[in-house]
Formats: sequence, structure tokens, C-alpha cells
Amino acid sequence: QVQLVESGGGLVQTGGSLRLSCAASGRTISNFGMGWFRQAPGKEREFVARISRSGGSTYYADSVKGRFTISRDNAKNTVYLQMSNLKPEDTAVYSCAVQVGSGSYSLQWQYTYWGQGTQVTVSS
Repeated sequence: QVQLVESGGGLVQTGGSLRLSCAASGRTISNFGMGWFRQAPGKEREFVARISRSGGSTYYADSVKGRFTISRDNAKNTVYLQMSNLKPEDTAVYSCAVQVGSGSYSLQWQYTYWGQGTQVTVSS
């Protein structure tokens, strides 16, 4: 079992930045790819970013490419999402997850363990 706790969300103006953290406990996450997803009100949860076990490979949704950066510190069992140039359409609950499956990294069912999420609100 892996427990994930996200933090760092909040209210920010358009163009602002936030850094989300995802702290894992119960088991090391260094053997797993890690992802960030988000869910806006009235919408389905969508893929945001994914990082490989070593951190050497990263993948992003087109909507955040160039603005968001995913990273990890395996020594701290923590994954991060640096978000810059935020837009109102980035408003959502952001959750991190552990990819146990070996299929497409953008599919939710490839991820087994999920955090509760942290709210990000971008005002216009």
C-alpha cells in the first residue's frame, strides 16, 4: 500500500505560479512511474503529466506543455508539479498517482494508488 498526500494548492491570479508536492508513504515510489491528473468541476479527470521511475523521461498533456514541469526526488519519496503561467482553465483538483500498470501513461486505470487531491484555483 502507498499513501499519497498532495499539498501546495491554492488561489492564484492568471499568469501566476504554484508548486504542488505529492508525498508518498508506506512504500518507496522509486520503482514506479508517477502521474498528475486533474479534475475540473463538471468534467472528467484528465491526464496532466507523468514522470518515469528515474525521472529521466517526462510526458505532458498538450494543454500544459511548456508551462508545467513534473519532477521527483526519490530520496524524499516525493513528486512535484511546478505550474507556471497559470490560466483560469487550469482550475481543478490536482491529484498524484502511482502507475502500477504498464500500459499507456495517460490512462487513469494504469494508476493504482491515488491521493485525495489539492485544489488549484486560478482567477481571471
